[in-house]
Amino acid sequence: MPTWKIELMTENNIFSLPGAFPLHQDKNYISESEWVIWKLLCRPLTSLPENTPEELSAATGGQISVARCDQLVRIANIANLTGIGTWIARLLAETDYDVNDVCDIPAAVLLGALNKRLGYQLCNDATIRAFENLQLQWRGEEKTEQQ
Repeated sequence: MPTWKIELMTENNIFSLPGAFPLHQDKNYISESEWVIWKLLCRPLTSLPENTPEELSAATGGQISVARCDQLVRIANIANLTGIGTWIARLLAETDYDVNDVCDIPAAVLLGALNKRLGYQLCNDATIRAFENLQLQWRGEEKTEQQ
C-alpha cells in the first residue's frame, strides 16, 4: 500500500499530494499581442474582473473579442482563489467554468470534465484530492468572511 506524504505549502497555505498537478503554479495565459494591448491600456491582468467582458472588449477597440475577454476575466477570478495558479485557472476557464463553478462543483466532476476536454488524464486522483482540500479551505474562508 502506498504511503502518502502530505506537505504544507506555507506560501499558499494549501496541502499538496505527490503526483498531483501543480495547482498553485502560474503560467502565462495571454498572447503577446494581448499583453501589448493591456500594457498600452495600462491595465494589469489582475484588474480585468473590475469590468465586464463587453467593456473590456470595447476598451481594446474590439481587438480582443468579448468571448476572449470573458475567458480572461474568468481566469483572473479563478486565479484569485487561495492555492490556485494561473495554469489550472486557464484550463478551467477554457472548460467554460467560472469561479462559482470551481468552488461549488465537486472536484471529481470539475476535473473530470477538464480531462475529457483535453482528451487525456491531466488531473489524477491525487489532484482531485488536493482540489477537494482547496474547496474545503475556500468554503471555510467564505464562512469566516460572512460572520
